[in-house]
Amino acid sequence: MRVGLILAIAIPATGVLMMRFRKRWLAKFNIAVTTESRPMFSGWLPGFGILTHVGRRLGKVYRRPVNVFRTQNGFVIALTYSSKSEWVKNVLAAGGCELNTRGKKYQLASPTVVHDPTRRRFPIPVRVILRLVGADEYMDFREP
Repeated sequence: MRVGLILAIAIPATGVLMMRFRKRWLAKFNIAVTTESRPMFSGWLPGFGILTHVGRRLGKVYRRPVNVFRTQNGFVIALTYSSKSEWVKNVLAAGGCELNTRGKKYQLASPTVVHDPTRRRFPIPVRVILRLVGADEYMDFREP
């Protein structure tokens, strides 16, 4: 009886810890390796972009490399660090942002955070990576 109770608590806890570990690992890797080099190519390569937004507290302008994909009437951005990221909160508070992708600038509006464990809005290789890092949210934008 006790073993069953311990397993009932331990197994879900292990899953949560592994997901947190994966996101922390990804964050550390991203900061150490890709954040410095991504801005050089993020505005030009398919699947990447530079998102420009204004901070909600200080009004400072921030530029953030993102994974972005075109949709029929806008864009979707993978939220690899979840919707609790400060930049996501800033964009939601402002009601939009600017995106530079593939050499073009877009004004984006109507940001919406979507939780989708299937990750269907992304290409299959991207879905696999998002699943590995435990990312199942994205931000949906419409062009005004």
